[in-house]
Amino acid sequence: MDIQAQLALIKRGSDELLVESELLEKLRQGRPLRIKAGFDPTAPDLHLGHTVLLNKLRHFQEMGHQVMFLIGDFTGMIGDPTGKNATRPPLSREQILENARTYEEQVFKILDPEHTEIRFNSTWIEPLGAAGMIRLAAHHTVARMLERDDFSRRYAGNQPIAIHEFLYPLCQGYDSVAMKSDVELGGTDQKFNLLVGRELQKHYGQVPQCVLMMPLLEGLDGVNKMSKSLGNYVGIAESPEEIFGKLMSVSDELMWRYYDLLSFRGADEIAGFRREVENGRNPRDIKVLFAQEMVARFHSAVAAQRALEDFEARFRRGALPDDMPEVTLTVGQTGLAVVQILKQAGLTASTSDAIRMIDQGGVKLNSEKISDKTLRLHVGEPVVLQVGKRKFARITLI
Repeated sequence: MDIQAQLALIKRGSDELLVESELLEKLRQGRPLRIKAGFDPTAPDLHLGHTVLLNKLRHFQEMGHQVMFLIGDFTGMIGDPTGKNATRPPLSREQILENARTYEEQVFKILDPEHTEIRFNSTWIEPLGAAGMIRLAAHHTVARMLERDDFSRRYAGNQPIAIHEFLYPLCQGYDSVAMKSDVELGGTDQKFNLLVGRELQKHYGQVPQCVLMMPLLEGLDGVNKMSKSLGNYVGIAESPEEIFGKLMSVSDELMWRYYDLLSFRGADEIAGFRREVENGRNPRDIKVLFAQEMVARFHSAVAAQRALEDFEARFRRGALPDDMPEVTLTVGQTGLAVVQILKQAGLTASTSDAIRMIDQGGVKLNSEKISDKTLRLHVGEPVVLQVGKRKFARITLI
């Protein structure tokens, strides 16, 4: 692949590249570049929002460059304050290491293991010790730190900023020094931290890294950033049926955004799909192709086909899934309120969530919509409860 073709692939779907002329110079050197992306293992599972960066790392691998997947086992204990309105609670060492183990298992669903280095930043940050950390902190001023949007907002709003939060961008920047990275990838919310890496590399006599910022992926609601806490995510470790069903629920407009940022199909092929839709093809057909691509990537082609068949059966003919959870609950002589059953069966997060779903017509009992929020169920034959389009459970009351 010539240099201009490489640059076009690198910039595909990206938000900003700093500095393009420097990257071109690095590419002209004809050597494999060292490409860095860091992930703090603050939760056990990755979702499609994380894979925006992973996909771009895969592009670099396809061009012959070396990817360094950095697991922030040290910085994860600080907690990245980016975009937060309050100090994040630190995780324990044990939580971090357990989450890191799952990350290692998941990333190779996308990345080529032979061209991927898995690194842990505790390897070089812990040996710094107190004296080294003080010397590192001397490279930045408080005024410079307060240039960060989230820090400045919190400071102006009289919200507390813990001293250790200032260490996070410094540690992330020092990672670039330790890894001698040529390019670092991050989300648009990481710009400040990524630029700290450039500055620290200059201080340590290294050629500064280029910075490639990728957009933050919208969740299934099409509005907010994909997040497990908001419930608008697609986890890459979820079942084929869950991944397929969630992706089929996105809007036609959001589908194109997902194609651009998540699909491995070429830009010309995606443009061809757009023309087909403009000429009258049902966008649902294109959405099916995307959902199958994602399921095949994280599971298999066979699983993708089965997920399609399950989706067709469930949503076109009203069939119930064969593998729904079996839940047994103990109730008294007066029975148990359905809103409590929904919560205890894990179909809703809370009883208030259950009430809201009933009000919206999103709860079914044995395929019939429930409208009575005070309904109580009693000991008897197993019943099937459904919440929304994808959550089912067979409930036995004893």
